[in-house]
Amino acid sequence: MRDHNHAADLDHRSHTAPPGDVPAARHGGVTDAQRSRPPMNDDLTSRPPAVALCLSRREAGLGAAVVAGLAPAAGAQAAQATPDATLRLVLRVNGRAVDTVVDPRTSLLDLLREQLHLTGAKKGCDHGQCGACTVHLDGRRVASCLTLAAKAQGRYVLTIEGLAPPDGALHPMQQAFIDHDALQCGYCTPGQVMAAVACVREGHATDAAQIREYMSGNICRCGAYTGIVAAIQDAATRMREG
Repeated sequence: MRDHNHAADLDHRSHTAPPGDVPAARHGGVTDAQRSRPPMNDDLTSRPPAVALCLSRREAGLGAAVVAGLAPAAGAQAAQATPDATLRLVLRVNGRAVDTVVDPRTSLLDLLREQLHLTGAKKGCDHGQCGACTVHLDGRRVASCLTLAAKAQGRYVLTIEGLAPPDGALHPMQQAFIDHDALQCGYCTPGQVMAAVACVREGHATDAAQIREYMSGNICRCGAYTGIVAAIQDAATRMREG
């Protein structure tokens, strides 16, 4: 009987997991042979030699020198993108010769307002969407806020200040705007008048619908469009007769 119990105890110990081990059932049936394999991710022998992953102090220094050498080139390129330079302009504005120096990035509107002190053209939106800055460049209307001053080199610029004849009388379009009350606050009026003169000269003032179409780039926030159309129709007749 004693021998039988001793044998049963030995048999029980042979089926009991050693301390610190987890029975195979808890590993989803992993066998002892599978557990005895070294893990792939933690096996140092499966990794490349450490010397392949590490740079010597000399190599690291060389790499840093290469990167540092690239930085000044990038900085120099950025500095060249915004050079501290000026541009000489020679042009005619309202019949007067102008010889001036500007930043290459200056718009025609800023040249007129800030340097030549011709403030009739207004800066309404500065995006070419309202028409308040309209002037004539070689007889064609342009949004001066979107036109570089450099584009006016050797050309003729006409603003609202130079529209009236030298004898002091108003231009027929200016007089028509007064006669038809085609303004309220007056902020957009210089651009409206300059665009209206161009509209007539381009042959786009034959009827009210055409006038509205070719004046659509000039916004009047006061809503004086009825008077503006009437003024252009009236002035168109006077301009053709004159």
